[in-house]
Amino acid sequence: MANSIYIRLRHKFNAALHDCIKIGKMANVVAPQDMKSAIDDIDVYHIRPEDNKFVVIDAMDVIQAIHKKFPECDIQTIGPSQTIIEVVSSKKRSRTILFLLVWILLFIGAGLTIMNFHEDVAMSSVHQKIYYLITGRQDAKPLVLQIPYSLGVGIGMILFFNHIFKKRFNEEPSPLEVEIFNYQQDLDQYIILQENKKLEAKRHGDQ
Repeated sequence: MANSIYIRLRHKFNAALHDCIKIGKMANVVAPQDMKSAIDDIDVYHIRPEDNKFVVIDAMDVIQAIHKKFPECDIQTIGPSQTIIEVVSSKKRSRTILFLLVWILLFIGAGLTIMNFHEDVAMSSVHQKIYYLITGRQDAKPLVLQIPYSLGVGIGMILFFNHIFKKRFNEEPSPLEVEIFNYQQDLDQYIILQENKKLEAKRHGDQ
C-alpha cells in the first residue's frame, strides 16, 4: 500500500536572492515520520538574479519534486494551489531612507488636509460661537475649546486605527487593516495571474 503524503502550500513568504527554496519552507507536510524530514529537505527552486520581485511556485512543481524521490507515494494537496515568494532586497539603508521620506510626505500631507478642512468649515468661527453661547463672552481664541478639540482629534485617530506604535487596543481589525488586507489579496491574485501568463507564453515559445 502506497504511503499518503498531504501538502498545504503557504500562501506567501519572503526569500532572499540566491536562496534555495525547500519544501519545508514553502509548505506544511504531513507524512510518515521516516519520510517527512527527507521531503522537507527537497529542493524546489533557486532564487536567481534574473527573477522578478515575485516568484510563483505551483503545487504541481512540488508534487513532481516529491515523486522523483518517492515515486510510489500518494500525494494530496490541501489549500492554495500556488505559493508566492517575495524576493526581498538586502539594501536596508536605502529602504530606511525611503520609509523616512514617505513618512515625512504623509505627515505633511495629513497635516495640510486637516488644516484645509478646518478652514473650509470655518472651525475657528464655530469654536468662537460655541464659546459665546456657553459663556456669553467673545473670545477670538477660545483655547478652552480648541485644546481639548485638538487632543480629541489625535485620540480619535489612534482609536480609529486601533494602534499606538506597535500596541493594539483590541483584536478587532481597524478599517485601514481590512482595506490593506483586501488590497493584498487582490494584489496576490494579480501576481499569480501575471506569472501564469508569463509561464504559458514561455511554454508556447519553447514549442
